Amino acid sequence: MESRAVARYIRISPRKAGQVMDLIRGKKLGEALNILQYTPNAGAALIEKVVRSAAANAEHNHGMAVADLYVAEAYVDQGPTLKRVMPRARGRADRIRKRTSHLTVVLREKKEG
Repeated sequence: MESRAVARYIRISPRKAGQVMDLIRGKKLGEALNILQYTPNAGAALIEKVVRSAAANAEHNHGMAVADLYVAEAYVDQGPTLKRVMPRARGRADRIRKRTSHLTVVLREKKEG
């Protein structure tokens, strides 16, 4: 049995979010939450919210034991990019790309024995 949570159109670069996701992939739920709580990256708080949502889904929707959960999958997909303009010298303009991400976390129960 698995539980999933997805956050879409999050305003963080997929590359930056992916670095934080790599820290928690394969870890037990409690350990993953501790890592996210003390990681100073901007994406850590956003990813922690998704992990807590997946844990709540597991407990309430599927009746899974929270103590047995681990992060089976954690990945980031690129969302749409918002294009903005930055005025530059001599009447020119540069394009600013504000990237978005789709964050997905899948929790599974660890089989004991």
